[in-house]
Amino acid sequence: MNSLGFDRAPADTRVVVAMSGGVDSSVVAALLAREGYDVVGVTLQLYDHGAAVGRVGACCAGSDIHDARSVAARLGIPHYVLDYESRFRQSVIDEFADSYMRGETPIPCVRCNQTVKFADLLATARDLGADCMATGHYVQRIIGARGPELHAAIDPARDQSYFLFATTPDQLDYLRFPLGGMEKPAVRALAAEFGLAVAAKPDSQDICFVPQGRYVDVVKKLRPDAETPGEIVHLDGRVLGVHKGIVHYTVGQRKGLEIGGLAEPLYVVAVDAAQHRVIVGPRLALACASAAVREVNWLGDAPSSEGVPVQVRVRSTTRPTPARFMPGPNPHVVFETPEYGVSPGQAAVFYAGGRVLGGGWIAGTTRALHAAQTAA
Repeated sequence: MNSLGFDRAPADTRVVVAMSGGVDSSVVAALLAREGYDVVGVTLQLYDHGAAVGRVGACCAGSDIHDARSVAARLGIPHYVLDYESRFRQSVIDEFADSYMRGETPIPCVRCNQTVKFADLLATARDLGADCMATGHYVQRIIGARGPELHAAIDPARDQSYFLFATTPDQLDYLRFPLGGMEKPAVRALAAEFGLAVAAKPDSQDICFVPQGRYVDVVKKLRPDAETPGEIVHLDGRVLGVHKGIVHYTVGQRKGLEIGGLAEPLYVVAVDAAQHRVIVGPRLALACASAAVREVNWLGDAPSSEGVPVQVRVRSTTRPTPARFMPGPNPHVVFETPEYGVSPGQAAVFYAGGRVLGGGWIAGTTRALHAAQTAA
């Protein structure tokens, strides 16, 4: 077996490397080329090339395409740039704006992986006759008793498994993640060793199509009614003020409410898009007993109707907490202890140790305070 799991020489194994122009995917291409694989680099142009030229930390546009092309030239591998702008606009950018208009907090990077990168690009890799596709994601693909499993990276500071919960078993069978067992300093050291110009290139910090993190500007441009004003309403029914558009508010937010003269700090506990209302309350009201999930992708053994004990992450920045995933026609997750700041539009990702069992999009929540009152 070669390092990618095929019973043939590396030279007889074609691998498409998804090259974003960053240091991670560049090192993947360099490592595989050094091992003698038949490497083909592919870069996606996902949004306006001209508008992104010179942006630092972008992805798949402008100078990043140039960087990917330069790396491929240095490695002596073929490189293709594919125009996926319209697909990206429809599947990721429009969905991002619509999600905010529904009062949700979206994660466009997951949608991008789910649709453009691991569906469309993967199909292109097959068309190019590749045996597999490799990416620079920090996750691990480990062969278990029943085939490939998705695991968190060994470096928790770089782990991207939360963003890949929607990877299907068929996709996981075809994908490879050479960096999952490495730490970032070692990757940068390899980039320098290979003489890659991107060795010191900064990591991407913002959503690629949102300049300087100003997501409101993007949503307003796409959905002009995003700033329709409405009421700020306390859970007890009091109208406390007027907001400047639900796009400015997310569950768990405390700052920017612009309501004063109150004895207690208030947080956004829900966004009622239909009524253009922002619902606020004390921090205790953010505690959730359970969350409904939709579009569940399951990678573990078939779940029992009685549920599966899991560790769940409800945001990319939170640690996994104990819970039980309940499958069925109305799948949901029940938290062992109340979880705070659970927002529709984010993902609930299920783990067993370091293994990703699956996940789904959070569709709604049950407040722990309400559940306790109902039980009483």
